[in-house]
Amino acid sequence: MKRRGFLGLGLLYPAMLFSQVKYPEVTSGKTIVFPHDHGAHPDYRQEWWYVTGWLKTESGQDLGFQITFFRARPDMETANPSSFTPRQVVLAHAALSDPRHGRLRHDERAARAALGLAGSKQGITEVWVDDWKLDLSATGYRARIAARDFSLELEFAPRGPMVLQGENGFSRKGHKPQEASYYYSWPQLAVSGFANGSKVTGTAWLDHEWSSQYMAAGAAGWDWCGINLDDGKSLMAFRMRAKDGSVAYAPPGVSFEVLKTWKSPRTGTSYPVAMLVNKELRLEPLMDDQELDARASTGTIYWEGAVTAYRGNARVGRGYLELTGYWKPMKL
Repeated sequence: MKRRGFLGLGLLYPAMLFSQVKYPEVTSGKTIVFPHDHGAHPDYRQEWWYVTGWLKTESGQDLGFQITFFRARPDMETANPSSFTPRQVVLAHAALSDPRHGRLRHDERAARAALGLAGSKQGITEVWVDDWKLDLSATGYRARIAARDFSLELEFAPRGPMVLQGENGFSRKGHKPQEASYYYSWPQLAVSGFANGSKVTGTAWLDHEWSSQYMAAGAAGWDWCGINLDDGKSLMAFRMRAKDGSVAYAPPGVSFEVLKTWKSPRTGTSYPVAMLVNKELRLEPLMDDQELDARASTGTIYWEGAVTAYRGNARVGRGYLELTGYWKPMKL
């Protein structure tokens, strides 16, 4: 696994050459414009493109997958024109949930956006770290991931419209105006391609989000789900949790009720892996052990896994559940 780009700034250049970055604020009323906003927004502190979904092999085996590319702008900048200057850092996570394996397979990459090692283009989705890549063409998204012990070569074709989350893409994450992100989703993506060299099909969900202050100071993390419903509709729900476990912020009408917890044998962290969302959808994991250790890149451990959605005893959809801040409070 290659890891680059985390040399301290002081080791790269004298401290006197740097100045504090002033990030733009996320404000309501901004119009998200396509195709431009499919691309990177390098002035903002952080950004991610996040693809999750369910795959089915030709033998009928169910798999879950996750591919995430993060772009981060360091909080110090310099006028030094060198291509080594760390103006942007790109990180990537990938994971495969296979019940036959018994636990999550995952890998991660990180590099400075310099010398072609990593990057994220403006105006269109094209983001990469080494030979890992996610891009958008006229027919849909494509991803190539060559991880340590698994590989993904997938294409994602839209079957429905994009969804602007929150207030026309302005998504509040706290009670203060600046605690927000710009956020849209593309649910119900038809998947085709290969996992570990075997042909797969499935359904996926893509999120693209960028911000300068995502979490309130007292927040520890979030619970999030993106569910592709079997009737062609979709559901996204989240809540921000405070450090004492209470709800720091949730959009109106959103609720999560814990139905089952699972304790990691590796970290001792307990996660609510089965949830009742909005008092109607029961989310059950494909397997309990979908913990992702990303300390080598983003510095955290979290649970991110494939789930099935039920209404009563009837299956009504599939998607992903993300649980952060249970190991330690998140720091973005």
